[in-house]
Amino acid sequence: MTETEFTPIKEYGFIGNLETCALVAPNGSVDWFPFPHVEGASILAAILDPERGGRFQVSPAVPFEGTQQYVERTNVLETTFDAANGTATVTDFFPPAGKVDHPKKVLYRKVTCAEGSIDLEVEYEPGFDYGRADPAFVRTEKGIRAEGEDERTLLEATTDLEIVGNRVTGTLAVEEGDTEWLLLRCTGAEDADADPEGALEDTVSYWEEWVGTCSDEGSGCIFEGPWHDLAVRSGLALKLLTHEETGAIAAAPTTSLPEDIGGVRNWDYRFNWLRDAGFTVQALSSLGNSEGATEYFEWYMNLCQADEPEKIQPLYGLHGESDLEETELEHLNGYRNSRPVRIGNGAADQTQLDIYGELLLAVDEVLELGRELDDEEWDAVHDIVEYVREVWDDPDAGIWEVRGPGRQFVYSKVMCWVALDRGIDIATTYGYEAPVDEWRDARETIKEDVLENGYDEDTDAFVQAYGSDALDATGLLIPIVGFLPFDDERVQNTIDAIEDRLLEGDVLVKRYDGDDGLPGDEGAFVLCSCWLIDALALSGRVEEAVDRFESLIEYVSPLGLLAEEIDADTGEQLGNFPQAFSHIGLVNSALYLGHVQGYESPGAEPMGIRLGDSVSRDDG
Repeated sequence: MTETEFTPIKEYGFIGNLETCALVAPNGSVDWFPFPHVEGASILAAILDPERGGRFQVSPAVPFEGTQQYVERTNVLETTFDAANGTATVTDFFPPAGKVDHPKKVLYRKVTCAEGSIDLEVEYEPGFDYGRADPAFVRTEKGIRAEGEDERTLLEATTDLEIVGNRVTGTLAVEEGDTEWLLLRCTGAEDADADPEGALEDTVSYWEEWVGTCSDEGSGCIFEGPWHDLAVRSGLALKLLTHEETGAIAAAPTTSLPEDIGGVRNWDYRFNWLRDAGFTVQALSSLGNSEGATEYFEWYMNLCQADEPEKIQPLYGLHGESDLEETELEHLNGYRNSRPVRIGNGAADQTQLDIYGELLLAVDEVLELGRELDDEEWDAVHDIVEYVREVWDDPDAGIWEVRGPGRQFVYSKVMCWVALDRGIDIATTYGYEAPVDEWRDARETIKEDVLENGYDEDTDAFVQAYGSDALDATGLLIPIVGFLPFDDERVQNTIDAIEDRLLEGDVLVKRYDGDDGLPGDEGAFVLCSCWLIDALALSGRVEEAVDRFESLIEYVSPLGLLAEEIDADTGEQLGNFPQAFSHIGLVNSALYLGHVQGYESPGAEPMGIRLGDSVSRDDG
């Protein structure tokens, strides 16, 4: 397979129904569609292998230029084809599950002709179970049914369809003013009543109403300013990554899109990482989506109540599944021949001590929203803080999930400090019973240990791990979580060192410069670029922060979407797409910049900012 067969990652549009999703290329091809949920096996996966993965393409039979846009402030995608004889648009959407009275397991594709006349070729080639199941086709009164081992689809069209080998083909001949519909009905929706025009109208209305909570006039949104629309688009992407039934948020809707083209850094991100908790709750709250923030909080609190602290995993399935066994799909060649293609994620079995601090950050955020903890929830929080007090000095795999022997990661220690710090604050502020004096002692012990062993005088910065001189972008979070004030010399030295050693170009920041035990390299991590912007802004280096933020948003796709990483040499987006962490970072950076420039709504304060105060609130 040649690389020209692959669409650049950043050119894809993203649609979904709050249970699953699809990626649509500018040539009208749906190249990724897992079912019935985002973490399910794919029906379409041409993005991972054009020959075996499967696709559903609607595009002109003659040369054309394809462009995409969303219906304003919605997740309804329009792909427009300009050809010599005419212009046509394919409108793609799923009805959001539980939000509108239309079958959710249907991909709707509306074809309209704006001018001239144009013939559109239809090609549907399913690849059930990641391309491992050969489809069987049956013609029915409604259309053509394709069956795999576990799933089936029914392609319904307003044109004649033919079965040719392992695919379904047809032609839509449209003239100015014409409208045609293609419905891909999936398991459970083959016979459901469908009203395509009504489904489109109601889906658009749902998203417009949802975005209304993020408008400048919205009662809950605390962010205004020049990047408001960009932040709202990130909010729409985050909402699509949210599972309606549980409130869990997928890190990304895809698997194995490479961090290194042709390399092995290809992971399955269709799960929920607890480390995202605090940052996610902050972003959702800042966009006025306090309901989503609270639902997410309640989901992971249920997980914490179900397990002892030592059994809490770094990540779970979106329904709370704990068994995420990692396997390789050897029959797929991978995006641009980047192998292996993986499903599942072995990081679920790792010890990552930072997750407890991130969980406590999220608890703190939600309490600020007015949500109270019941006795069982406080017991779970109490037990987590007690557990951290016992194990904070153990080695772990760290936030970046290094595969190999555990290390004494500085960020893990800092987040253990955060767990104790926020635990103390919550207990004293809300009157929960806790051994606060013992927690204060442990908090001070951790801080002394990190200051003695985590800051390297020769490097003149906080390093990645004890005894190492490698730098890590997580050092930028030390003042943001309140461990040290922004004006502390060690904090500013760390920012400068990271700019010197991890910064590429104007804004692209690599995660770290130490060995992680894997071959190959990776791109700059979008979230780390956001952390740099945040640290600069909150240090008073506002002009630098604004300049870097403006540089960062130049890498955002035309649809307002971001992958996990960016290649500093080419500007190409890398890794799974779209990435929740990237959009969380974008929202929070816009928030912080808005804060320092005075763009918040009157009386609002951004959540999670300690503003340089290294003394906990309970200490005055």
